[in-house]
Parts: sequence; structure tokens; C-alpha cells
Amino acid sequence: MRPSALLARTSVVAVTTAALTVGLAASASAATVGRSVTVGSTTYHLSLTAPATAAASGENVTVTGSGYNADKGIYVSLCVIPDGVDPNDPATFTTKATPCLGGQDEAGTTGASHWINSDFYWMSPDNSSPYDEADGVGNFSVRIHVSPNIASGITCGQSGVRCAIVTRADHFDTNNRDADLYVPVTFQ
Repeated sequence: MRPSALLARTSVVAVTTAALTVGLAASASAATVGRSVTVGSTTYHLSLTAPATAAASGENVTVTGSGYNADKGIYVSLCVIPDGVDPNDPATFTTKATPCLGGQDEAGTTGASHWINSDFYWMSPDNSSPYDEADGVGNFSVRIHVSPNIASGITCGQSGVRCAIVTRADHFDTNNRDADLYVPVTFQ
């Protein structure tokens, strides 16, 4: 093998290894949470995967979910964890997570939340999408922007404010807690 070909092949392997290492490092900070919810005679096994850490300056992150009731719309956003809610105990999910970064950004101006609804997603084309659906079970993968400054005077990690990437029922069923899941996030 010519020395220049060997050098080129070694460089490609080194770059590929570096890219793989970076990819693994990014995914190592992701967390997956789940719960089962029975609605009528159907049991949905919800799963939510999102980064557990994020840059203090803010960043775009990918959030994936599976097992959701495709007949119910949800929001995906970074929200304050309500007092009394233990992200690991669905029995405590009695209060809607709020405030959330970007609010109900139906216009899609902030990129901080995403609306998933298979029936009405067309109402907000810049910030919504339908579920990837099979047999009434909904899955999704979306990108949202997260930063620690949720609202004026409310910053994740300060003054006892706990935050998480959350799924929750959309504005058509805002008091329903069946779609609630929390991946707590810390900012570095």
C-alpha cells in the first residue's frame, strides 16, 4: 500500500472513531422514562427519551416518544416540574407541568415546544406534526430548543426550580394527566 493511501485510510478511521465517540458522548446524557396507562380496555406503554443535560446557553435537542394514545394530542416542551410531582412516580402526576418554555407556541415562533396531534396538526404547520401511527398507538421524534430561562424570574436550577422535558395533554384536554412523562434536565 502506498504511504499516502495508508495515511488517508488512517485519517478516515481516526475521523470515524472521533465521530463515533462524539455520538456516544451525546447519547450517554440521554434518559428514557416510561409508564403504562389504561384508557378503557387499551393499555398504552409510554416511553420518552430526551437529554438529561443541556448547555446553559441553550441548545436544540431531539426528543422521541412511543406508545402514546394517537387519539390524544400532546405538547413536548421543557417545563417546570410542579411542586409535589416526583418525576419517577406517576401517582404524583396530578398537576399540569407549567410554566413551559415557549408556552403553547402554536405559531411555532420559538421552537421551544412542539404539538403532536394526528387530527389537527395542520392548524399549526410551523410547530406541529402528526404521530407516526400504527394501530392507534402514536410515536414521534421532534426537535425542540431548550434553555434554562423558562420565564421572567424562573430559571431552571435556581431558587429550587426543577425542570424536565415533558409530554402533556394538549389544549383540547389540558386537565388530562394520562400523557404526562418527565425527563429531568440539568443545565451545565
